[in-house]
Amino acid sequence: MNSSTQIKKVAVVGAGIAGLSCAVELQSFGLSVDIYEKSRGPSGRMSTRQMPEWSADHGAQYFTARDPRFIEAVEEWIKNGVADIWRPRIRVFEDMVWRESHSQEIRYVGTPNMNSPGKFLAEGLSIQYDKTISQIDRRKDQWVLQCTENGEIETAYDFVVLALPAPQGSALARDIDPRISSVIDTAQMKGCWTMMAHFPHQVPPEYDAAFINGESISWICQNTSKPMRQGRPIWTIHGSPTWSQANIELSKEEAQSQMLDCLEKLGFDYRDAEISMHRWRYASGALEHPIHFLWLGDISLGLCGDWLNGGRVEGGWLSGFQLAEAIIESQESAPSRT
Repeated sequence: MNSSTQIKKVAVVGAGIAGLSCAVELQSFGLSVDIYEKSRGPSGRMSTRQMPEWSADHGAQYFTARDPRFIEAVEEWIKNGVADIWRPRIRVFEDMVWRESHSQEIRYVGTPNMNSPGKFLAEGLSIQYDKTISQIDRRKDQWVLQCTENGEIETAYDFVVLALPAPQGSALARDIDPRISSVIDTAQMKGCWTMMAHFPHQVPPEYDAAFINGESISWICQNTSKPMRQGRPIWTIHGSPTWSQANIELSKEEAQSQMLDCLEKLGFDYRDAEISMHRWRYASGALEHPIHFLWLGDISLGLCGDWLNGGRVEGGWLSGFQLAEAIIESQESAPSRT
């Protein structure tokens, strides 16, 4: 890499799987990377809710691996004990009828929790948590970041990566360059209502998870069916993207009530249930025609995330990885300055 044109400092906004993947690859090539994350920990929607007597994966439920580069990463996660294969008994509910799922996909989960791969990737990275980046400004060929909690960040950066859902990326960057808004505006992001519940009177069904079609609920899963999960039986229930988005502004109590009505239709006994609700405002959605990542080398700004690359965990990881490759390649091919 040409030292005279080398990007010395990179700011990555967002510590989900895409931002972490990008940061790991950039740092492996000697770049100085700082990550800013608004939440208390890494992993984004590969998340786990921890309670005194139970835990539950309440974001991404599993992931698959098809690309050789991601397969290699997953194999490393398994080797380090932060992921494993999940072999659930799966059924499908549609038009009031249950049937078996014949899917042969290999499904992986983080171990002991879904956020474990993200925590593994975060080791050795410079990450500032509870930091919400509210503004980015281009000044004299560098980027200056504003933080909601502390005002302007002292460090100026040569390159900024926005590893955020499309609406959050739009809030920061849509007015910087028309190329950004032209991409972001085509992403149709939808929210998701998620219920985590213990049903003390529920007779264990003959399945671990189920896809629910044509209802307000789209997915149910018994969390302790996954490897290395312990504690009382907890179900994770996702509202369907269409229903969730249409009802995203409901109170938690009303959303819970409607989801319980659907669970009753599915045969659940929710008497004396212990329930926790979570509203994901940006849970699903992707570009109709994936572009993998957005890289604007002339202004040293990049965007990555699953929404740019198919909407899956694998797509998010590859989006960050490929953006990092593009940044590194641009620096290696840059002409010398005299």
